Amino acid sequence: MFEGILKKMITERNTPIDYFLDMESDFIHLNQCIGKTISIKSIGSQCLNCYVEHPIFRQGFCKSCFFESPAVGEWIMRPELSKAHLDIPDRDLDYEKKIQLQPHIVYLALSSHLKVGVTRKSQLPTRWIDQGAEEAMIVLEVPNRYLAGVAEVSLKQIFSDKTNWRKMLQNELEETNWEEAFNKAADHLPGDLKSFMNLDERKLEKIIFPVNKYPNKVVSLNLLKTPFYQGKLIGVKGQYFLFEDQTVFNVRSNEGQKVEFNIIN
Repeated sequence: MFEGILKKMITERNTPIDYFLDMESDFIHLNQCIGKTISIKSIGSQCLNCYVEHPIFRQGFCKSCFFESPAVGEWIMRPELSKAHLDIPDRDLDYEKKIQLQPHIVYLALSSHLKVGVTRKSQLPTRWIDQGAEEAMIVLEVPNRYLAGVAEVSLKQIFSDKTNWRKMLQNELEETNWEEAFNKAADHLPGDLKSFMNLDERKLEKIIFPVNKYPNKVVSLNLLKTPFYQGKLIGVKGQYFLFEDQTVFNVRSNEGQKVEFNIIN
């Protein structure tokens, strides 16, 4: 049996993707658990920021940390609100400069339907893996988060910025013409951002996940409502466990929960 605080699964690019769960004293290679029965039991919670055993409010943070920590400022979800390039602080300018003032990627990804997204260049391909994207393509690279946000706002007029997580887990993918999508994005970008595109290089990335079988429907497991669960693991995709009985477990939405993790057989 393993015990630890749930955090985002660690991933390594491979065919298929390798997944690891950090249980503090050890790492569980989840690919080796596929086909086996596992159990998850909630035994408490701990804020991922202040490490105090407070109830989790959102994103693995207690309520006070969620509204005070620079790691969950509004610019995280809305990069167009970034202000570090102007030397204007949101919560902590040093932290915000470190994150915002580095190369960022605007991309298109296919996890259910085609969507636009933004991430730090250093987070590729992790960001695509975490979203459960089967295919992805870089649209442009810019020097800071603000410019990436401006590009994303423009492209959200023609592309979704949300993933349909149910369809992603059921592997229901819309047919996509990538050349047409890239050209559509190029045509719609503001003129001053077009220079950040590499029109001659349109590399389509393909990602394979360790899934034996996709569910026909999905029933979400929340440890606050169901503190103990046991089932046969049939796959891992995005940041989700997929179980044989159609249950799916989103590790990200349960971050900060202290659990006992047991591999039964």
